Amino acid sequence: MKNQTHIFWHQTTVTKPDREKQSSQKGAVIWLTGLSGSGKSTLANCVEAALFAAGYQTYLLDGDNIRNGLNRDLSFSEEDRRENIRRISEVAKLFADSNSIVLTAFISPYRADRSAARKKFESDEFIEVYVKCSLAVCESRDPKGLYKKARSGIIPSFTGIDSPYEPPESPELIVDTEQQDLETCTNQVIQYLKDKNIIR
Repeated sequence: MKNQTHIFWHQTTVTKPDREKQSSQKGAVIWLTGLSGSGKSTLANCVEAALFAAGYQTYLLDGDNIRNGLNRDLSFSEEDRRENIRRISEVAKLFADSNSIVLTAFISPYRADRSAARKKFESDEFIEVYVKCSLAVCESRDPKGLYKKARSGIIPSFTGIDSPYEPPESPELIVDTEQQDLETCTNQVIQYLKDKNIIR
């Protein structure tokens, strides 16, 4: 994209610190990454429900939902996957700046893309959560029938089958949905937010 020399960032009167003073939370993004079928969306929904019930301002950005609207023009090529994550990180940044706790549930298979997303946020705002689950278990769950279609060649370049997934090397949190139940995983995320004073 060419530099837009005639576009300037407009400083708003109400600032992020102003919003934080008015609230019992800090804006942040909980970036859930993992294979298809690992439980990202399910976990994101449960964490958001728990936070919302406790009175916190939240929003959930889910991969399928975003591709039905904002990113419906993107394919699953490597280039378009990168653009998918770039756009999501920009949207998540806006929500975090509004003092929301935003949960993102995307495979986001490439470390470089997640690293680029992280750079948009302050150091304590970006919480990478690796939703850990083996390919075998994810494939046995196959809630949308995607692995079956990938194995039969209907879906090309499917992450974990014929397209790579690069696990996080140093995420803020690892939740093991293969070994732990949903309640335990949800509590892990909530406790992390408390420990880091994102919620009070």
